Amino acid sequence: MKEESEVKKKKTEESEEAEPTEEAVEEIAEAEETLEKEEEVEEAVEEKEVEEELPPVEEEEIKPPARKEVEEEIVEEKFYTISLGKAWIAVPKKRAPRAMKMIKDFVKRHMKFEVRGELEEEEEEEPKKLIISNEVNERVWRRGIQKPPRKVRVRAAKDKDGNITVYLAEGE
Repeated sequence: MKEESEVKKKKTEESEEAEPTEEAVEEIAEAEETLEKEEEVEEAVEEKEVEEELPPVEEEEIKPPARKEVEEEIVEEKFYTISLGKAWIAVPKKRAPRAMKMIKDFVKRHMKFEVRGELEEEEEEEPKKLIISNEVNERVWRRGIQKPPRKVRVRAAKDKDGNITVYLAEGE
């Protein structure tokens, strides 16, 4: 019993010490008011600065970025229907990769693509590239590795640097 009464006395003494005085309460209230006023002033100043910095909004037409093929001058452009039937002779898991190789070989042969090995004298020039667009690649791989198409219609464009780009023929 004595222990309980002693604990109660200690608690009451601690609670009396924890209560702030009236002066402290007034000081805290004043400080909070001044902080609120300062924050309001800062917000108003920021809003005015933002309004002043922003230029008047005008509606402009958004133009899509220029296509890469438009930037390069096309010297020669031809349409081909490439037969890929011989790709079906290969093992089923190698048919689509073989069809892609057949497309590359066909375009090199018909567009007179010069390989680096042939021009050993002119090593300073950039090597010519054969680029196959994603559209053609997706067309060959659309049904998976085992079932590429029997034939595909493409458009081969040669630019002034000798680079050849193979696109899917329009309408396909």
